[in-house]
Amino acid sequence: MSRADEGRRGSRRFDAFGLVARRGHLEGQVDPFDLDRVQDILGQEEDGTIPEANVAWGIDGESDATGREVLHVTLDGEVPLACQRCMRTFAWTVHQRTTVLLAHDEEELAYLDEHDEREVILATAPLDPLAVVEDELVLSLPYVPRCERQDCHADDPVPSTGEGSEATPFAALAGMKKARTPGDG
Repeated sequence: MSRADEGRRGSRRFDAFGLVARRGHLEGQVDPFDLDRVQDILGQEEDGTIPEANVAWGIDGESDATGREVLHVTLDGEVPLACQRCMRTFAWTVHQRTTVLLAHDEEELAYLDEHDEREVILATAPLDPLAVVEDELVLSLPYVPRCERQDCHADDPVPSTGEGSEATPFAALAGMKKARTPGDG
């Protein structure tokens, strides 16, 4: 049995609306390497070993202030990511709190998606808690992971535009334009 199969085996589907009705709570822990959509973006040690990683999760059902059924999804832990500048593995802290609206059917899903800024999921069938956790973990990870090592920043090809500002390709172009002298080609 693979690590992913072992991780999913402990996952029991739940009735989201039932969890809300009883103001229930689910919790567990998952190795992010067991989550199919996450494992490709995780980093490995230089020798190819897979670092230990663990994310504690919780799902709480309740009704919000307007009476809408929601799930509060909590993730806490660290995941190893590969820095896209230096390609070394570093620990990324996950501390995510998300409120997800529940829809009874496709029509309600479309309406809520259009009229509410929160995430919405269709909960007509029992939900896999690890699928919910995986969705939230994917959304919490950076699109382009970058470590904070001092020697990594020194290799950054994009110059900073000043204290407290984000370096961008446009800032690099502006710097090149200023450095150009009249008569350059």
